[in-house]
Amino acid sequence: MKICHITTVHNQNDVRIFQKECSSLAKKFETVFLVVNGENDQKNNVLIKKVTVIYKSRITRFIKASIAVYKAALKEKATIYHFHDPEFLPFALKLKRKGFKVIYDVHEDVPRQILSKYWIPKLLRSIVSILFEKYENRVAEKLDYICTATPFIRERFIKINPKTIDINNFPILDNINHVNHLNFDAVCYVGSISSVRGIKENIIATEKCGIRINLAGSYSPSHFKDELQKLQSWNSVNEYGHVSLSEINKIFNNSFAGLVTLQPIINYVDSLPIKMFEYMAAQLPVIASNFPFWKNIIEENNVGICVDPNSTKEIEDAIMILLNNKKLAKEMGERGRKLVEEKYNWYNEELKLYKVYNNLMGT
Repeated sequence: MKICHITTVHNQNDVRIFQKECSSLAKKFETVFLVVNGENDQKNNVLIKKVTVIYKSRITRFIKASIAVYKAALKEKATIYHFHDPEFLPFALKLKRKGFKVIYDVHEDVPRQILSKYWIPKLLRSIVSILFEKYENRVAEKLDYICTATPFIRERFIKINPKTIDINNFPILDNINHVNHLNFDAVCYVGSISSVRGIKENIIATEKCGIRINLAGSYSPSHFKDELQKLQSWNSVNEYGHVSLSEINKIFNNSFAGLVTLQPIINYVDSLPIKMFEYMAAQLPVIASNFPFWKNIIEENNVGICVDPNSTKEIEDAIMILLNNKKLAKEMGERGRKLVEEKYNWYNEELKLYKVYNNLMGT
């Protein structure tokens, strides 16, 4: 059996697509990964193939990249095609009509995500969201399987296509070194750096606590960095930029808590941010947004503290609780690591992924 994973947007080292799904599948099946403007390579038994596309805007990328990748996909003559980007939906339907088995991997609840896309004019967002959802549903019901990144997204798609399963983006345990000694000089945030992820509130709260924040990731949009640098609290930031896995482990090792105080926008309240579970895997207590779904994980298991993400004071108070009770911080971190080892890890999700493929092949 030959499997072909397709992306028009993500890079060839994408954590979910390459490091987890493709690398897991390549243990059992011939696996090819088509990526736009990447580099031809072979890693983890995955054959990565570059599809060259020249584009000048987001719209032309949507069209040109999908056409180019579709043509490359046909040449692979794979048994199963597994695609990861909603812009490829029309071409996924073409592959299905040609008799191939097709899996749609839904990373985000896109109709809700559209409502917060800064590059879409506000007046158009609701209309675009409604129209896209209708089209996505129509295509999804015709496909062979839907894999979703969260249980919340699964509940939406299972009403459309009963062959829907959540393959959660939990950490690969071997990739995360657990911290033996918490460093009480700094907290950390690792991930996309944007306003809706509560970074400004994190920086202000950290400075008020008299400690530093280890900040790693790319800015979205890029000019958001200029806004943050104008903050009086910016002098509390250790800025790392986009970092490798080994550098992430070093950042965790130089912190005593991980921050994931995303704003309460519709696409976040039922999400499962991977960084939350990576903090836990690193044996760091978590300071997270007080969304009910997250509270069920964080507070029910006593692995961190949930706060109002819009309240700098609550974030500050949570940091101070851990600073003033180092034993509590250590115990929360240990419970978090144990929870990831038992439940929230990629090995458990890998078994679900194999089940999808075995079902499609009738084995």
